[in-house]
Amino acid sequence: MCGIAGFLQSHPDNPSAVLEDTVLRMADTLWHRGPDDGGAWTDAGAGVALSMRRLAILDLSPAGHQPMQSASGRYVIVYNGEIYNCEPLQRDLKAKDPDIRFRGHSDTELMLAAFERWGIAESLGHFNGMFAFAVWDRQNRTLTLARDRFGEKPLYYSVAGGTFLFASELKALRAHPQFSGEIDLGAIALYLRHNCIPAPYSIYQHVRKLPPATSLTISSADMARTPQPYWSLGSVAEQGIATPFAGTEQDAIEELEGLLRDAVKIRMYSDVPLGAFLSGGIDSSTVVALMQAQSTIPVKSFSIGMHDSNFNEASEAARVAEHLHTAHTELYVTPREAMDVVPLLPEIYDEPFADSSQIPTYLVSRLAREQVTVSLSGDGGDELFGGYNRHAWGGPLWSKLKGVPRWLRRAGAAGITALSPDAWDSLFASFRPVLPRDWRQRMPGYKLHKLASVAASADVQEMHYRLASHWFAPDAIVPGAVEPPTLLTNGNGAKLPSAAEQMMYLDSVTYLPDDILVKLDRATMAVSLEGRVPLLDHRLAEFAWRLPLSMRVRHWEGKWLLRQVLYRHVPRELVERPKSGFGIPLASWLRGPLRDWAEALLSEDRLRREGFFDPHPVRRCWQEHLSGRRNWEYHLWDVLMFQGWLEQSTRTTIRHSSRDVARVET
Repeated sequence: MCGIAGFLQSHPDNPSAVLEDTVLRMADTLWHRGPDDGGAWTDAGAGVALSMRRLAILDLSPAGHQPMQSASGRYVIVYNGEIYNCEPLQRDLKAKDPDIRFRGHSDTELMLAAFERWGIAESLGHFNGMFAFAVWDRQNRTLTLARDRFGEKPLYYSVAGGTFLFASELKALRAHPQFSGEIDLGAIALYLRHNCIPAPYSIYQHVRKLPPATSLTISSADMARTPQPYWSLGSVAEQGIATPFAGTEQDAIEELEGLLRDAVKIRMYSDVPLGAFLSGGIDSSTVVALMQAQSTIPVKSFSIGMHDSNFNEASEAARVAEHLHTAHTELYVTPREAMDVVPLLPEIYDEPFADSSQIPTYLVSRLAREQVTVSLSGDGGDELFGGYNRHAWGGPLWSKLKGVPRWLRRAGAAGITALSPDAWDSLFASFRPVLPRDWRQRMPGYKLHKLASVAASADVQEMHYRLASHWFAPDAIVPGAVEPPTLLTNGNGAKLPSAAEQMMYLDSVTYLPDDILVKLDRATMAVSLEGRVPLLDHRLAEFAWRLPLSMRVRHWEGKWLLRQVLYRHVPRELVERPKSGFGIPLASWLRGPLRDWAEALLSEDRLRREGFFDPHPVRRCWQEHLSGRRNWEYHLWDVLMFQGWLEQSTRTTIRHSSRDVARVET
């Protein structure tokens, strides 16, 4: 596990010493991703420089040092991630070339051997793992970037002043003297809608994220090429639907458990201490149960608890851990300890990111790092096996909506939105005696407007898009912004038969890589911990998409088949409870201990001076939230995380996409 950075010049004009100094300064910003080792490789004649920071997981000897050259010297790689199927790959390579020799047992060396045997493009199909790498081909004088199938590991790139830059995180790009950081207003609008910035966009105009399951090959003469896919979840889903699983439910349970066992087993290979996050939910409990079933010693498991019972999963996790006999560690954090993380978030996430579960994710990562260097996670189960509420009820909802002519649905929606959310709230106030005590927090007017928005949808993709939106009209909040197209708006998704399956697919290619996996990567890497995700083994994804929908979503409940595997290891009553997020009491914190911090970032003068947000709707939400009239916690958190990022970023020059804004000297 590492952080990588580098660049390629279109017109080489610097000696090796200058290239090395520059690329090492880029890599030094990624020290948290790799505190164990570092290095650089340069070719002044080609104008290329590669660097890395290493977190040593496999082959702790110097034989695992990067940058690493292939046996022939043709390829030079810097690589972030893990390849889990090293043993079968090594057998395949030795079968084709009995004379092949390896200096050590790192997966980096194995990847280079694969490149020499099969080429880079073909090798990608052989790898089962998480990765982001850059490979310089000295023979063809080309640089190739690639990212794993689901996007577990990040990779940014940009062309600045005739130089192609790449890095694991934006902070490394900013360390290059030719980097230009112009904030993209369209990206801010996307961020307000989704609480993250979806690939391929970044917060900066001319910086892109390499999409999952793609590679990009450029040369000094041609830096404008587009990424090319080497694997497609859409094709996997369509092929799975076309060739469905033909066995019985019992057959499916057996096959799923076999795939899960192997996915977990190969992610337990490590030369350093290993453990797992355990929330007590279906996904993490399944991972930990299968780890313990294949371990001769108690698995180290970790959970975070909060004293607010509405946000505490530690007690459920402890019961699962006791049943499985893991070596369990839990930490109950005070509100102050959790809130102390808030100032760290802009540096950790490096661009605006507003999934508030980023705080407990960081805390459990920090707890685990005290004992282990690798931790397995249960992420991915919801997307593959239908675990979100919209997967369970979205299908029935759409089947009812589509039976109503769209003109009639639009008319109904117009009738609802003719009254403002405030007016609906006032109307509901007349029914106050029969409504729950926290009726104000439920924001009936806002929810009715969202329902109206969903009801007017033309198709499932539009319905999902509206359900996935935070701010309904973010371009109205960000003056001058135009939302660019995304996978949720371009209409090029997989052709799938049911609304539930369409939404599962859309979540897998948007919410999963852009939110869930970003959160996991940055939180774990901030404390130099490697996070591994067994449920995102591509073999599991291919199997899941062959299953009939009824084996994933049944009786308004998701993950049916995954639950059947778990029940073989953990009693049903220990894990059956309503789904809850990995959350914090954000609403009350913003009204209480975080109020002064938030007020400073949301002051009208500041918002007007910086020019990125229209102060009026932001201030209205803030005042309504403070009064307790409505709960705008997530909308406000979006704005606050941008403001915190902007404040941290003003250590360097920031440019507006259409005009200069305040310059703060370094």
